[in-house]
Amino acid sequence: MSQTNRTTLLQDSAYLEWPFFEARHGQLQQSLDSWAAQHLLHPAHEPAQVGASCRALVSQLGQAGWLRHAVGGRQWGGLQDVIDTRAICLIRETLARHEGLADFAFAMQGLGSGAISLFGSAEQQARYLPGVVSGAAIAAFALSEPEAGSDVAAMQCSAVPDGTDYVLNGEKTWISNGGIADFYTVFVRTGEAPGARGISAFIVDADTPGFSVVEQIDVIAPHPLARIRFENCRIPASQRIAEAGQGFKVAMATLDVFRTSVAAAALGFARCALQEALQRSTTRKMFGQTLADFQLTQAKLAQMAMAIDSSALLIYRAAWQRDQGKKVTKEAAMAKYVATESAQQVIDMAVQMFGGMGVVSQVKVESLYREIRALRIYEGASEVQQLIIAREMLKEFSAAQSVQQQQEQQTRQEA
Repeated sequence: MSQTNRTTLLQDSAYLEWPFFEARHGQLQQSLDSWAAQHLLHPAHEPAQVGASCRALVSQLGQAGWLRHAVGGRQWGGLQDVIDTRAICLIRETLARHEGLADFAFAMQGLGSGAISLFGSAEQQARYLPGVVSGAAIAAFALSEPEAGSDVAAMQCSAVPDGTDYVLNGEKTWISNGGIADFYTVFVRTGEAPGARGISAFIVDADTPGFSVVEQIDVIAPHPLARIRFENCRIPASQRIAEAGQGFKVAMATLDVFRTSVAAAALGFARCALQEALQRSTTRKMFGQTLADFQLTQAKLAQMAMAIDSSALLIYRAAWQRDQGKKVTKEAAMAKYVATESAQQVIDMAVQMFGGMGVVSQVKVESLYREIRALRIYEGASEVQQLIIAREMLKEFSAAQSVQQQQEQQTRQEA
């Protein structure tokens, strides 16, 4: 039996019966799982060819209709008017379980165009979103800078109004899809107020004069990543997304949609690692029995299963809450932290079960070991997620105290 078919047959889908989901979500996951088993063949993506591979995957995902889930707006080709967070998470989890670069390709189409789906004008949506859905146009999200990663408010890249245009200057780095994107959603300082309140969002086409890709960045799990530069890059004011000074709000709202899906991708990697560990431990002969017969192995398998279910519960709670229109800043941060950290541990245990084979290049668990590491950093490092969780808790506690004090004061006055 091929590895692809084994992955499909061993996949535990009981979680799709949880109350977080509707029947359509189960149908989506099963359809995508079947499609991925047939079309994603686990190729080894060489760094020199990763851009071409990513372009091909975006086209493939678009033609198959999966990118319809990545944007909001039926009139632009989206499946629904509002992005379905649970669907996004299920898609990323399933694609990640089959092929990491396919998950990346899907995710970046959503993240790169998310600000346009959420805040773009009708003209911007009509111009960019149909191409995102079909896979004809590749999107990118340009937020990080050499000196401004987690601290978004520290960005220095600027845009200065000049008549009916803006002129952009500065650099962005760690830009996924950098070098292959057809357009970039870029966040720059426009100076309406200090800190985060003086940032605006713009759409910059890749062929705009003054825009350039100055460095391709190679990372341990190859995907298109680059440092980009703006040198007197002139764009019309009509390319601004939302009002001037609203860029931080646009960026955070976009990340709120997709941060939970990062956790879902980590969950997909972890599920794949558990399947590989089960296959390895039940077939590897050692000392007259299989590896799975040892209690130490059974304990590890149990730890892996518990970590996976714990992550899934946090992920789909956050996704469900967002789809109900609720704020999920804390819940999404919890999901991302737990899922990415747990997936790293699950994959490490799977590598250990493979022994020497676990560190051989392109063996599945070795690939997973490289794939998972970045997820603990991008879209908010694990340390930042802990800060977000604590700050949200403190705000909730302070608000509750204020309400309690008001109630006590009212009771005294009535007495």
